[in-house]
Amino acid sequence: MIMENHPDPSVSDPHQELVSQTTKKGGLITMPFIIANEALERVASYGLLANMILYLIGSFYLGVAKSSNIVFLWSAATNFMPLIGAFISDSYLGRFLTIGLGSITTFLGIVLIWLTAMIPQTRPPPCNPFTEKCKPPTSSQYALLLASMTLMSIGAGGVRPCSLAFGADQLDKRTGNNSNNQTVLETFFSWYYASAAFATLVAFTGIAYIQENAGWKIGFGVPAILMFLSALLFFLASPFYIKQKPNKSLFTGLAQVIVAAYKNRKLAFPPEDSEGWYHHGKGVTPMKLTKKLRFLNKACIIRRPEEIKPDGSSLHPWRLCTVEQTEELKALVRIIPLWSSSIAMSINVSQGTFQVLQAKSMNRHITSGFVFPAASFFMFLIVSIVIWLIVYDRVIIPLGSKLRGKPFKIDPRVRMGMGLVCSAVAMAVAAIVEHMRKRRAINEGYINNPEAIVNMTAMWLVPQNILNGIAEALNAVAQNEFFYSELPKSMSSIAASMSGLGLAVGSLLASLILNIVSDITRKNGEQGWITDDINKGSFDNYYWLLTVLSFINMFYFLYCNWAYGHSSSDQSETSAGGYEIHDAMAETKKKNEDELLVYTNNKIENGAGKEEEEVLKGGLINL
Repeated sequence: MIMENHPDPSVSDPHQELVSQTTKKGGLITMPFIIANEALERVASYGLLANMILYLIGSFYLGVAKSSNIVFLWSAATNFMPLIGAFISDSYLGRFLTIGLGSITTFLGIVLIWLTAMIPQTRPPPCNPFTEKCKPPTSSQYALLLASMTLMSIGAGGVRPCSLAFGADQLDKRTGNNSNNQTVLETFFSWYYASAAFATLVAFTGIAYIQENAGWKIGFGVPAILMFLSALLFFLASPFYIKQKPNKSLFTGLAQVIVAAYKNRKLAFPPEDSEGWYHHGKGVTPMKLTKKLRFLNKACIIRRPEEIKPDGSSLHPWRLCTVEQTEELKALVRIIPLWSSSIAMSINVSQGTFQVLQAKSMNRHITSGFVFPAASFFMFLIVSIVIWLIVYDRVIIPLGSKLRGKPFKIDPRVRMGMGLVCSAVAMAVAAIVEHMRKRRAINEGYINNPEAIVNMTAMWLVPQNILNGIAEALNAVAQNEFFYSELPKSMSSIAASMSGLGLAVGSLLASLILNIVSDITRKNGEQGWITDDINKGSFDNYYWLLTVLSFINMFYFLYCNWAYGHSSSDQSETSAGGYEIHDAMAETKKKNEDELLVYTNNKIENGAGKEEEEVLKGGLINL
């Protein structure tokens, strides 16, 4: 239980009264509502995603390729929108309103797609049983389908980036006398991630089972009810929440550096090591301005002393930024190549839509009376992630530390590379299994019957899911750890969103690759690799293509890793972003002022431009 501060009633202190009012809100009482909101949103959204390709093929008659593209784009939007949601939350609405509006928007999106299952007029009519021809959806039917997915993506963008931080706001009471604050926060994080994993499992097992056995009306109605409960529970606890006001977003600060560097592109650089001519933020530990990506350094050159307000801030933040802002952007730019190496793995994970079609054509009987849902094989990926993390934390690290006689840890970049290897192997296994399944279907005479069940257990799909899970546990977790260590603490929100952005880009590229493969392999009247009849297509060749791309990507990762050089953990005196910290003003006082004066006078006498002259004089005055 969190201890609260109560001011002495004999003392009339407005600040203490404000602290007292703040500590009366928040606390553990709000945790069930926040965790339930996020967990139920995941169950509802992922529950719809699990079998969506079957719904699009069976009820909207869109075909395998087009249905897969829609799912890819929907997944990309859902993973990209949290970046926009985080920006809106930090800059304008605040976390409470962003989560609330996101929950309502998600609910409306789920209701719309539920209506397509409930109302026959909202989807194409049944196929003609005699001609076996199916009418495609009309423009209005197609628009309703896409509108529902768009609303769900927008809603996810409001809930997912803010939920964890909003929960931390309720517990992080640093103004109070709470010695257990950190312990409470860690407990909340553990429960939060555990609930997220459990919610995903429920979505890919329970909701998928309901859809497969009770039909789409009930299968879509249950997520709608769960999402209504998610929004209701969140708003019920509104009087108890601590609601932080929005502040300037970090994205704005990064954009200011780019704009300021462009505006100041014609300015000459001051002499080397002349830190006094660069603007440092107040109230933060100054960073040393590095020479990497040097063109961005012009964003923090002080042109005139009057550009600095009395409080130390910039009068024109889109013209003059701080060294710290500049170094934050540099840190982000430096990690982008290594981040991009994980996109290939995201493309591989996105292929779960095809796995649903494979599983549907295979024997899924666990017992004589229970059939494993086709969309539930993704569960093995999630379970393998959890198991690997437990084994790594509780077995590998302690055993390695005992054998070495000192703390043991596998470098994050090594784990990222190991994850890419596992992902490539997973694709190779998927290609082999699909080749076996297709050959079995042909031998059993099912080449023209995509609805037939081949005499091959669907458990053959488990190994590739386990490998993908281990790959995700190695690469994604290591990436998060690497980003948190390399980026400044002020960029923690960006570090947390990088993985989701990778999934979004991976889904977009998966759609692009699918379209290119489909178009190329259908030339000259060929059947093509991607067909509506899975037994006629060559999905195994498609998997082999992804395998080759994955192995090529491993060499790209090795190059990016070499080009990055030393990380912050390899340096003895570094900040959270890997840059040396020092007292810039103290170092400036040690500079040779006479040398700077000679340099300045020579530049002015030799015809320095007006803007450059102002910068040079401003630097001297600042000294």
